[in-house]
Amino acid sequence: MTGKLDLLKIAQEEQSGDLFKYLDSIFKRSKTQPVGISDAVIWEGGNFATGVKPVAHAFTDTFALNGTIMALDVLGLPFLGVPMMAQYRHDTKLKPLEWFGKMDYTCLKWSTAGDFMVNEGGKKVVVAGKSANAPLRTAAGVYCNVRPYGSITNVRFMPGLPYSQDNKKFKVEKETGNIHSEMNTPGVRMAYAARLFLQLVNEKKCIGRVATKPTQAKEDAVNAGLFRWLIQGTKFQLKRQYAVDAYEEHRENVDAIVALLPKDFKKGMENWGGDVYEHISDTNFGLLLHDMINHRECVVYATDLDGDRLTDLMADAPDVLRAWGQLVLDHVKAGKDMKQVWKGMGFTMTNGKDMTSVMYRMEGAPIYEQTLGSADAMLLRLLAGDESVGGTKDPYDPRIHFVLINDAYKAANPGNTELAKWLDAQLATFDKIYSSGKRPRYLDGYAKLKEAIKPWGTK
Repeated sequence: MTGKLDLLKIAQEEQSGDLFKYLDSIFKRSKTQPVGISDAVIWEGGNFATGVKPVAHAFTDTFALNGTIMALDVLGLPFLGVPMMAQYRHDTKLKPLEWFGKMDYTCLKWSTAGDFMVNEGGKKVVVAGKSANAPLRTAAGVYCNVRPYGSITNVRFMPGLPYSQDNKKFKVEKETGNIHSEMNTPGVRMAYAARLFLQLVNEKKCIGRVATKPTQAKEDAVNAGLFRWLIQGTKFQLKRQYAVDAYEEHRENVDAIVALLPKDFKKGMENWGGDVYEHISDTNFGLLLHDMINHRECVVYATDLDGDRLTDLMADAPDVLRAWGQLVLDHVKAGKDMKQVWKGMGFTMTNGKDMTSVMYRMEGAPIYEQTLGSADAMLLRLLAGDESVGGTKDPYDPRIHFVLINDAYKAANPGNTELAKWLDAQLATFDKIYSSGKRPRYLDGYAKLKEAIKPWGTK
């Protein structure tokens, strides 16, 4: 790609045109195919001539799409793009999810909030697969999500929610109102997630917190039992433990899962160690606040639903703590800005928008992911020509695209110090443009970034 892209045209095509056709005219079809698939549509772009391994990007909707394409164009890094726009994935009966899930590359998955409306035979219907997160995790073999933020790392087992991806298996009993659906809880993946948690505690030399409970729902109890089985024969110390040993309580179910694991699943774990505390997830909410305040490094292992709530806490708490700190500073008439005090005290968490999210797969490199909750509203403001809504709002901030690209390309190219330094330098350039005074409008910011950043591999 040379010159500037018409980002507004891309937004217009998405709103009332043929977005797939337009993107197909911009990007080259790649010969690269996912593992075991030969008919996938994969686009490619950027500089492939410099030895940098590309990252596979999901091209979804609104600013998750537009911001991704913008950042890739500015940086010029080699990439593979999988068309996963709502209308296209609906029309293709979710085929792109399988393509993306089987890409043999580090992947970067963007999503917007679910419930996209698409056309089906002239009618507006909710897009198949909604935000595509749940069916993608199943198709890609995802077993957990890891979110490091400040001193806390949240390891969230997935997929493990009592919902159904098959409408035919979902029903509500008229007599009782009880809801029935299939349990999408693969025990083997659960074991992999618990092992990764222990591996991180061992490597980071920090404390571990286990937010599963042996007397909770069956899924949670089996999860707790697998954890107890995993630490047998290791050097981990249970500093706080449940009175009930979940492995003894649910031995039959746990052993059934263990029988399916590779025979060498625990190889090397005999030398792993660290201090681990068993608490229910409710208790961990409070403990994490203390961990944040005290700069105490810890890794938390939680179920799918609890892990999602804990992640929200990690994202929201820094703003609350800063607001409380400012109240205290103002009360004692210190004349200080809490934002500066926060940085001076060594805290790095901002508002969660820069929180890295990584999904680990049973096979293949990890998938870096992020959700843009208000991306659709932002895009409508861009199309309306008034991004700031009469000065009441800020234009879209595309920093998270550059942050995740930074993380994903470093992970895909370990040991490439030249690339790592270059990525950090471009993020610094971005911050200089977006932090100096009023945030630029989206298209103006793109123009400034294009002017300030020389794409990767150019002199």
